[in-house]
Amino acid sequence: MNYIEAINYINDKNKYGSRLGLDSISKLLELLGNPHLDLKYIHIAGTNGKGSTASYISSILREAGYKVGLFTSPYLERFNERISINGQDIPDERLAEITERVKNSIEIMLKEGYEHPTTFEIVTTISFVYFKEENVDFVVLEVGLGGRLDSTNVIKDSLISVITTIDFDHMDVLGNTLGKIAYEKAGIIKDRGLVLTYPQKQEALDVIKEVAKNKSASLEVCPMENIEILKLDEFGSLFNYKYKGRCYDNLEIKLIGEHQVYNATLAVTAVILLKERGIIELSEESLRKGLKNTKWPGRMEVLKRDPIFMIDGAHNMQGIKTLTENLKRFKYNRLILGIAILKDKEVEPMVKALTTIADEVVVTEANIYRKMDVLDLEKIVKKYNNNTHVRKDLKEAVSKAYELAEKDDLILFAGSLYLIGDIRKIVLENK
Repeated sequence: MNYIEAINYINDKNKYGSRLGLDSISKLLELLGNPHLDLKYIHIAGTNGKGSTASYISSILREAGYKVGLFTSPYLERFNERISINGQDIPDERLAEITERVKNSIEIMLKEGYEHPTTFEIVTTISFVYFKEENVDFVVLEVGLGGRLDSTNVIKDSLISVITTIDFDHMDVLGNTLGKIAYEKAGIIKDRGLVLTYPQKQEALDVIKEVAKNKSASLEVCPMENIEILKLDEFGSLFNYKYKGRCYDNLEIKLIGEHQVYNATLAVTAVILLKERGIIELSEESLRKGLKNTKWPGRMEVLKRDPIFMIDGAHNMQGIKTLTENLKRFKYNRLILGIAILKDKEVEPMVKALTTIADEVVVTEANIYRKMDVLDLEKIVKKYNNNTHVRKDLKEAVSKAYELAEKDDLILFAGSLYLIGDIRKIVLENK
């Protein structure tokens, strides 16, 4: 099996959809020697901020001299991004070789009467095999969907469970109340484990506290009130953070937006807790360098200037609200919005929030089967903004946005993570 064959094999399994549960992946891993049992995990769940928080933690540990595996989803431009070690994506040949072994194990499963694993189960398995064989010190493991029954929760233990902000998303699967969603996210908490959570809304926090109590886990709520933001602009942030009597002054990040200060603080607190327990060795210099050097493409990322061309992966209402609030920190004349949304999202509220602040709207489609048809999306957009332009082809959508924009304007493409990866590639290829 070569790389292209491996990618085609993985993508072909999308036909099995999304399925929560651990039976299938447990069997698959068993056939491969249970590689996941020999790794040390930092497990991250939540609605928004998982990827950024994971990236901050991974970068800090890397600066401290550790070999760190990072598993995230989805990817922006290339599949290999989902599985990396110390910032280097899994090589094509390793991905192909491991995928072939996974495929052979799946064939054995099917003969024994097991259900076919989903794409996410296959990818999660590939990452475990790769990280085990590359002998990483730690794995920063981002949950795919929910937590309790997510494929990544096949792990038996974790050094720390980190829960980022919780809000409404995937309600058809996780539940239609914050409490139900929080219960699924809190499913990553391990017996007698260590838990760090973002200071959630009370309904969600109560559930997390109850789950932690039932599992005799030690719970910390990140004290975001101890943050003093010194600078916050379109180039990054500078902030102070006091924690347990110690002040970390002038911490610098390059990721844009106030929410990234909170994501960074959650990551800082997680590594400090690990250091306190003697799990890692960490100098303040490594912590600072790790924060400053963190990159997480596609999240309020400025690709070009004059005019500013920005992409953002906001794909639910909490993400959209965060995006629109942070746009106020940019200096621009008019906002040219490029938008595509998946049909299983809160489409109308998302459209309303984005298009009512835009001067011109370019309606397009993400390249995924769950996309909303461009003409159906246009009908909703027109309820809130009549300056609408339909361009189904993404290259044409980018060209139209540039055509509409002047030097002092801001071009923003948002609405789906599956949109911005392709937009990023198009824009940077013409840089």
